Amino acid sequence: MLKGFTLPKSPFGQAALTPPPPWHYSGDVIGVEFRTDPSATAATLPNGLSPDPKSNGHAVMMFVDWQFTAQDDEYLDPARYRYREAFVLLDAVYRNTPVMWCPYVFVDNDAALARGWTQGFPKKIGSIFQTRSYAAASPAAAPIAPGGRFGASLSAHGQRLAEARITLQKPVEDGLSLLSRPTVLLRYFPRLAAGYQDKPAVNELTMAITDNLTVADAWIGDGELNLPEVHGEELHGLAPIAIESGFRYSLSYSVTDLKILEDHTS
Repeated sequence: MLKGFTLPKSPFGQAALTPPPPWHYSGDVIGVEFRTDPSATAATLPNGLSPDPKSNGHAVMMFVDWQFTAQDDEYLDPARYRYREAFVLLDAVYRNTPVMWCPYVFVDNDAALARGWTQGFPKKIGSIFQTRSYAAASPAAAPIAPGGRFGASLSAHGQRLAEARITLQKPVEDGLSLLSRPTVLLRYFPRLAAGYQDKPAVNELTMAITDNLTVADAWIGDGELNLPEVHGEELHGLAPIAIESGFRYSLSYSVTDLKILEDHTS
């Protein structure tokens, strides 16, 4: 019998793109909180979500330098399991519960792509870079201190999709306050067979479950974000109208489950 949590199935299951849960993540986050056109955010929402009347148009763009492991010390194979990611989260409401909706996300690693599709993150392949901080003092060390400056960028198919800059001002006492809403996703897998192409095999509105969520060394400050118009993409439709803040923190959590909010498959 062929084995493996994801494709490709193989005799020993080691060829699969990603191992089975539990999945554990640690990373450094650079992000910008901003306001965009409320009609643009509303246009991205799937069935089951509605605009948040209190904060419609509120969004965050996040860049993350991730390290991953499952149960077999995968983090010791960084070429396969270390990766970078960029995504946008939008305020929305699910049955009177404030949530964040993820319409666009990019990663530079196929294993992360497979895990994301399994969860409902609409991941695409991109090229993501961000400034790292180092303990040894240097003009290049990017200190986590007042005045510390960080940059990040996202490109795909040879085109720049996003550029961010932040300048740290002060630490955040409660880092988890920066992640106060759960993230809602859409697990969608179409059929190819003729006559069924408008009847997806899976069409589920889900909520991400993050175990042992930890935020450390959180700072806020000033932010800049540019989302240029790019052919073949729609991220620029969420271009900022106003910037609220920039932020940086370290993040960790585990994934063992997800919550299916609504199943629209049938």
